[in-house]
Amino acid sequence: MTIAPARKQHRIPTLIWLIIPAAAAVLFVIANAHLIYVAIQSQPECVAHLKETGSAGQFMAAKPAC
Repeated sequence: MTIAPARKQHRIPTLIWLIIPAAAAVLFVIANAHLIYVAIQSQPECVAHLKETGSAGQFMAAKPAC
């Protein structure tokens, strides 16, 4: 018997152990890029809020934009 086939069988799991973390890292970067894109592109409209100090623990916006 030769030793060469044993090394080939050992090489495939090594490649899998290198590909799995690389794929996870790429997926992580893509997911974060998507979240940044959505955060930048979203333009929430004004929502109804108190313009004056309210009672019973109600809060108003710090600096209302509209």
